[in-house]
Amino acid sequence: MTILALDTSSAAVTVAVHDGSTVRAASVEYGATAHGELLAPVIARVLAAAGITAVGLSRIIVGVGPGPFTGLRIGIVTARVMGDALGIPVSGVCSLDAIAAQAVFDHAVTAEFAVATDARRKEVYLATYGVDGRRRSGPVVLRPDAVDPVARSGQVVGAGAALYPEYFDDGREPLLVSAEWLVRVALDQPEFVVDPIPLYLRRPDAVANVSRKRVTPS
Repeated sequence: MTILALDTSSAAVTVAVHDGSTVRAASVEYGATAHGELLAPVIARVLAAAGITAVGLSRIIVGVGPGPFTGLRIGIVTARVMGDALGIPVSGVCSLDAIAAQAVFDHAVTAEFAVATDARRKEVYLATYGVDGRRRSGPVVLRPDAVDPVARSGQVVGAGAALYPEYFDDGREPLLVSAEWLVRVALDQPEFVVDPIPLYLRRPDAVANVSRKRVTPS
């Protein structure tokens, strides 16, 4: 088994090659507006570091967000195109679920907790989890001051808590999703696996201008 995992739901591009029991190679590149330029070179570099080519892959796992429209779309489209070209399955994992799973494994949380990531527009993507890392609610997108006070005052992992410390009393790491943890969630908790369809939660930032100027007869 040789799995390629990737995520572009955050300010980073994260890619890993996993053999089903351990990570063979991984890389993270930061660039909130450069996912399109970064992703292909990072994939190529990770495959080379793992000593394989794309034809040696047996499965692809991609983070489905939630995340900003453009960055998230780049990762999911890349995964689906590669899967189609190689004739291998492509699976999705909620990016917040992967962050939650890592937090539990790292003992970063000791009670029920929330994951909050940066949604831009002064908002966060948020989901709540039990101490076992299983999602209880969400994900949703909302302003930090609109988050339930119980969640705000409890343990919160993710970049959203670090970005808005005035609203989250107990922010903790990990801040961003790791491609390795997408694989671990997919293998250890297959019920969390979803179709590789982007989880946007809101309309894209850029939309076509459909207004038309009225033409009056001269």
